Amino acid sequence: MARYDWIIKSGRVIDPATTTDATLDVAIAGGRVAAIAEDLPSADGEQIYDASGQIVAPGLVDIHTHGYYLATPLGIDMDHYCLGRGVTTVVDAGSAGHDTFPGLRAYCIDRFRTRLLAFVNISRGGLSFAALAGGDAVGELESLKLLSEEACARTIDDNRDVCVGVKVRLTDSIANDGRNEAEGYRMAIAAARTVGLPLMVHHTFSTVPLESCPGDMANGDIYTHALHGFRSTLVQSDRSIHPSAVAARDNGVLFDVGHGAGAFSWTVAEACMVAGFAPDTISTDLHSLCHEGPAYDLTTVMTKMLAVGMSLEEVVAASTAKPAAAIGWQGEIGSLQVGREADVVALQLDDVDVELEDSQQQKRRVRQRLRATAVWRAGERAAVTAPQAWPNPRPVHLDTWRQLEIRDEREPIG
Repeated sequence: MARYDWIIKSGRVIDPATTTDATLDVAIAGGRVAAIAEDLPSADGEQIYDASGQIVAPGLVDIHTHGYYLATPLGIDMDHYCLGRGVTTVVDAGSAGHDTFPGLRAYCIDRFRTRLLAFVNISRGGLSFAALAGGDAVGELESLKLLSEEACARTIDDNRDVCVGVKVRLTDSIANDGRNEAEGYRMAIAAARTVGLPLMVHHTFSTVPLESCPGDMANGDIYTHALHGFRSTLVQSDRSIHPSAVAARDNGVLFDVGHGAGAFSWTVAEACMVAGFAPDTISTDLHSLCHEGPAYDLTTVMTKMLAVGMSLEEVVAASTAKPAAAIGWQGEIGSLQVGREADVVALQLDDVDVELEDSQQQKRRVRQRLRATAVWRAGERAAVTAPQAWPNPRPVHLDTWRQLEIRDEREPIG
């Protein structure tokens, strides 16, 4: 009789949480990691997955997504776009606030096979009527009557098993032409301190200066969209990093990619790498306007960070152990330790030769691509999915080129 439900054999096991990087077998039994060793007998496995030539890692962790599917303009199917691409844990970044969180819990957190956690929006309605920050869309900070630090904190306290912090978006166009940004930021900070959990801040086109954001953020808070080139960018005209961002990192603030439809610039990412300011965590900000490009999925954003100079080991760490620690779940996810729930991904690092777009259709030639070849959630194998086209010749293209403060010299074509 087989001892294990699965044996994932002969993969390069990279587990940054335990500093493991070796060719090993991973065995799963009863939904948990049962053994990690060399050459486990195949006869001991009910099912065998041959991972020769592949990377075996903890299930990927994406701490910035939008998974309030069919209830908000940005929500998407987490099982298709995340679990199907090797991401076993996702964090919804403020799609729900106090008034709408019960629906997120009942219809998404409790129903998706993907583990779905959440930052609670400081705005009571979350993103129920809000779309992208920018343009003339109605935003969740349009009226201070929409905001409540007490209600936000109460929701988190009542749902601590799935809530990981507070979220606020700071952009003038969604905050009554910026009039409510400073107060929304203050209330979000207060709510996060009340519950003792991180604050995640979106900061683009903002009236709040960098001296305050990330300057007023605390150890463990998360500054997402760190690689955008718009007003409020961290990169200065000479391609150096703003001193407030450097000081914030020194004070323990974490910097997250948060790719999305508009917030990843090849130029900014390259400048950050040259300056030694690589992101702490890699996330997608995956939503309905970027899930078929330009973000696609977490392995694509990992691919882009490989292209700008992060090592494979750094990219895996920034997509497993580091995001798990950032949300305080390092004891449960982000590692393949024996006894842990068996969230496992097999990844292929392919040689490719393609031009891959950023959020403004700037392109860079990419020579390697990471993609998921197999994934297990709590020991059960899930189907792997793929983008409709990669690269997509017609992705969502936001006409924001001329709004960039940091950009390539020539406007992209197409």
